Amino acid sequence: MNNQKIAKIGENLACKYLIQKNYSIIGRNVKYREGEIDIIAQKAKQLVFIEVKVRTSLAWGYPEEALTVQKKKNFLKAINRYLLTSGYMGNYSADLIAIDLIKNQAKIRHYKSIELED
Repeated sequence: MNNQKIAKIGENLACKYLIQKNYSIIGRNVKYREGEIDIIAQKAKQLVFIEVKVRTSLAWGYPEEALTVQKKKNFLKAINRYLLTSGYMGNYSADLIAIDLIKNQAKIRHYKSIELED
């Protein structure tokens, strides 16, 4: 299975998880020159920008480790671009959903309000 298919499966699992947790999905794969936002969701009156990382093997480390400093910077730039172009002025946060997808078993970890700046 190629990386794009794995990422798509991971994003679908993340959306199902979020819906079960009473989030509304309002956008997926929002792309800007600065970066991409995997999922934009809303819970209560807060907008949540979500980065999804998936691993099918832990040989390369945990999915959380794939959110490098540079990827965090690009994620933040994409969030700022969304906020600027949409005119959204309310509360928001950035989350990470890490998924181990090993032998058709998914283990999902949701990190809320992650730090994107050093």
